[in-house]
Amino acid sequence: MGWFSKDIQTMDDLFVHQLQDIYYAEQQILKALPDMIDKATDPGLKTAFQNHLRETETHVTRLEKVFRMHGAEVKGQDCPAIDGILEEANEVAGEVEDKRVLDAALIAAAQAVEHYEMTRYGTLAAWAKQLGRTDCAAVLEQTLAEEKAADEKLTGIAEGNVNRKAA
Repeated sequence: MGWFSKDIQTMDDLFVHQLQDIYYAEQQILKALPDMIDKATDPGLKTAFQNHLRETETHVTRLEKVFRMHGAEVKGQDCPAIDGILEEANEVAGEVEDKRVLDAALIAAAQAVEHYEMTRYGTLAAWAKQLGRTDCAAVLEQTLAEEKAADEKLTGIAEGNVNRKAA
């Protein structure tokens, strides 16, 4: 289903499509995080990734709840954007030999993922409100807040010591 697909006729259709998009994205992130945990050498970064893995499992559960609340089938929709972000992260990580530089690269990759998620959750929460689904919006906003907090945590780790060590 493309952006201008005839399958998307209403705001409700668009809302469900974007739910499917972020559901797929969260599933891919769950697959990528263990590798990022293994590659990270900074203890704070490794812990942040481990914590975010558990949060991401909760995000998937919440999305399933939103699907059910909205009366939509729980399923993912291929998301070339997150696939591209994760593929780029994997390629860059494979090219970096210095572990200190690798930690900086992993943070950059993780923040690209967080920023993608923040755009999706923010949009979905706004659309849910527009559709009169403040119940769905509240669930989506909870995840949005956690994604923002994860991004801020990564910034703190990067600025606290990882970027300095990489330089």
